[in-house]
Amino acid sequence: MSELAFTTLAALADITMGQSPDSALCNTNEQGLPFLQGCAEFGQKNPRAMVFCESAVRTAKAGSVLISVRAPVGTMNYADQDYCVGRGLAAFKANPSLSNSVFLKHAVELNSGYLHRRSQGSTFAAVSSEDIRKIPVPKFSLAQQNKIAGMLDGIDTAIERTEALIEKYQQIKAGLMHDLFTRGVLPDGKLRPTREQAPELYRETGIGWVPKEWGISKLETMAKIASGVTLGAKESPSDTIEAPYLRVANVQDGYLDLAEIKTVRISRNTLNDLRLQPGDVLMNEGGDFDKLGRGAVWAGEIENCVHQNHVFRVRVDEEFMLPNYLALYSESSFGKKYFLISSKQSTNLASINSTQLKNYPIALPDVAEQRRICATLARANQRIQALKTEAEKMRSQKNGLMHDLLTGEVAVKVDAPIEQEA
Repeated sequence: MSELAFTTLAALADITMGQSPDSALCNTNEQGLPFLQGCAEFGQKNPRAMVFCESAVRTAKAGSVLISVRAPVGTMNYADQDYCVGRGLAAFKANPSLSNSVFLKHAVELNSGYLHRRSQGSTFAAVSSEDIRKIPVPKFSLAQQNKIAGMLDGIDTAIERTEALIEKYQQIKAGLMHDLFTRGVLPDGKLRPTREQAPELYRETGIGWVPKEWGISKLETMAKIASGVTLGAKESPSDTIEAPYLRVANVQDGYLDLAEIKTVRISRNTLNDLRLQPGDVLMNEGGDFDKLGRGAVWAGEIENCVHQNHVFRVRVDEEFMLPNYLALYSESSFGKKYFLISSKQSTNLASINSTQLKNYPIALPDVAEQRRICATLARANQRIQALKTEAEKMRSQKNGLMHDLLTGEVAVKVDAPIEQEA
């Protein structure tokens, strides 16, 4: 097989660089074309727009590929209709006699390093129109391009279907959580009848209606709460140790993201005081609104690990409350409401202090019912995690297939064997 040759994106496609329209021509009344400024407006499958433009300066035609030219450079999506595009975006659409837009999208995706190496800027990374025009694209016959596009588009469709299922089951889980933390689970595994069906089973409390057997207790009565290590704090140079620590980014809703763990030098006394133990619940002090109060249970994944001061450690008394129950309760809309109401809020950020966390009111069934609630949600989480694992597996398979097909390592055959063009 001969060595693969390359051409440029501009040789195979029409390219449109975005340009923002006059604000006087824009509206929120869905008059005109939807306006996209950058990749932040991309949806899971199709773009989404909040602003519309009555007279578009630059238009991305339906069927073209949208590509971000500002950080994060190279993010792509298909235009499911015509869009007005701003300076943060470009669009390209294959010349149908020469190429295939789906093929071009994947060829650009595989060669994303080309754009990243050329991105520059002091405020944010960006690439120029010339950078977009000169993106290298491997040469294949149109028949081969169509074959490659069909194979990769099939995997993309399967991934999209799986992601749609994940979203569906996450919505189902959210509804289930609301029911579980307001109605509970009886020993037979069924939810209590609703309050409308059986009002005698419920009582009104300061945080809403709950089953009459449940208590309402402040978190501080069932747990010890500790703030963590302050980065940059001066420690005596003697008798210190380099220790891994968890920060806000590591604590997700119901799980820990341990892909990147940073370290801090602290005294051995500090390590002894703040060392995490299995069963500790980690809850975020603040950050973006979606991060506020979210919690996850530590299972001892990393030895001698501590936590930053923006993450609270909650060590519960399991005679009264299970760690998993607290983490799940704080993940639910019922549990999050307290943090949203009591937090200190700025433009895009919110925070809580230790006093507010200590006063966190918990709707508390007995431990046996807590276990039933946790087991029900564990089954829902297992289903979602299985789908996420499947989606990740398909993405990995797609990346491998892209590499094999678009680098020429595997010959692309159509009706009859076709040698790749030089």
